Amino acid sequence: MRALLCAALFAGLSILPVLPVAHAQEAPSPGGPPPASAAPPPADDDLPQGGTLKVRVNLVNTYFSARDKGGYLTGLHKDDCQVFENKEPQTIKNFTQEKNLPLTIGILLDTSGSMQNVLPLEKDAAADFLRDVIKPKDEAFLINFDINVDLLADYTNSTRELRRGLDKAEINTGAGTGSVTGNSTPRGTLLYDAVYLATHDKLRQEAGRKVVVILSDGDDQGSQVKLKEAVEAAQKANTIVYVILIRDSGFSFGGGYSMSFGGGAMDQLTRETGGRVINGGNGKHLDEAFQQISDELRTQYLLSYTPKNPNIDGTFRAINITCGNGVKIQSRKGYYAVADSTTE
Repeated sequence: MRALLCAALFAGLSILPVLPVAHAQEAPSPGGPPPASAAPPPADDDLPQGGTLKVRVNLVNTYFSARDKGGYLTGLHKDDCQVFENKEPQTIKNFTQEKNLPLTIGILLDTSGSMQNVLPLEKDAAADFLRDVIKPKDEAFLINFDINVDLLADYTNSTRELRRGLDKAEINTGAGTGSVTGNSTPRGTLLYDAVYLATHDKLRQEAGRKVVVILSDGDDQGSQVKLKEAVEAAQKANTIVYVILIRDSGFSFGGGYSMSFGGGAMDQLTRETGGRVINGGNGKHLDEAFQQISDELRTQYLLSYTPKNPNIDGTFRAINITCGNGVKIQSRKGYYAVADSTTE
């Protein structure tokens, strides 16, 4: 089912095959790209006898940001925080601030009819954000979604190429065309399908910090993938999802179209992956919304631990991080204990 979905939506696009890689248990929520593994170097007691280095596959990496009433905290240390898995305390093995760790960003643009008048604002704000955030070791890609899901720009470090990709985005109302979902109506906004493809197909094999930023009114129509599956795909790819809600005030939501403006679905998608929903209004607050994301990315920490439960059973494990009274932690809510291969 998933394979058919990917083939239908990304038909004609160059998508790399899914190959076994040496993840250090990068299960769900926050993170980016480059290094061959997102896992920090193993401790001395993790090294096998005989000189062959094998990466521990059960090291859980979680990116998080912390803030109090005064703003984001940048001076935390390992002893300031605790991590719990399924309410059981774990031993923190690595704790670092990761503002300079390579980053992979996916920008997902809603190009359905409801975005008609705000799409130009989305393009400009996204281009400014990428120029500000992308560093020499970072990469980004662009996807637009409406009744189809299309790759506008593949992985690149060039903000010029990304701007060209953004300029290619056009509104598609589906008039006179069929829906790739197989539904009888051509109307649709395949938001969940776009999230699944961005995280499962594009980001799951990447290491480091990985972020998806969605610009949309938050309403999905016609996706084959359900919200739960989109959330799970993002969690398994260890990807933080942000949603900037933006609404075209001149668009009429008639004919049974539900204008939920995000609602609980977008809250769940972002909360479960360590991101959040940010209100972009009618486009006037887009620069401010992107700036909030940029500030959070610059103040992230990476916390790693080897779970006391060693079973690789595919179950979901809840993660809770605390760093003292009055400190609000923004991080993924858990990970899936999925088996990955080792590397030599």
